Amino acid sequence: MAADRVSALTKWMRGAGGDCAYADSVTSLGPGIGTVHEVSAGGIVVDKGHPDGSGAVIARLNRAGRVEWCLPKGHLEGGETVAEAAVREVAEETGIVGEILESLGAIDYWFFAEGRRIHKVVHLFLMLAVDGSITVDNDPDREAIDAAWVPLAELDSRLTFPNERRVAREARARLAPTRA
Repeated sequence: MAADRVSALTKWMRGAGGDCAYADSVTSLGPGIGTVHEVSAGGIVVDKGHPDGSGAVIARLNRAGRVEWCLPKGHLEGGETVAEAAVREVAEETGIVGEILESLGAIDYWFFAEGRRIHKVVHLFLMLAVDGSITVDNDPDREAIDAAWVPLAELDSRLTFPNERRVAREARARLAPTRA
């Protein structure tokens, strides 16, 4: 029964091509165990004006109060596509308006919060900075406590999460032929 619900949700999300509206839902996997499925979008916005290129990243406090450096990202709102949400979230959390160059794919992970298991899929894009100044002042959720331009070669040592470090390496590799 629970497997049927998970299968139906997976088919629905795939059928929407990932460009669906906010696709959160709850699937019951048994008595007292609920899984929340969340879809977010964000990415790496690069400024080629910096030597070797730099990417905008944010710092936030985790539930334990420790600082985590991560890629800007957040939930879809209304009827947004994942691309639209990515551009909006990057602008809100970093102050930088980006133009999407290409998709970097998606990462997904599981975590527990408020007694529920959460499965999150985050669609990430490589973007070129076209306007704005680095700031967290426009973050409506006030989750970002700092934002910074970090040279692409240093993202591996700055980003907290291995899956985001992998995406940053991929972005750097894709940009390598265009850097001179």
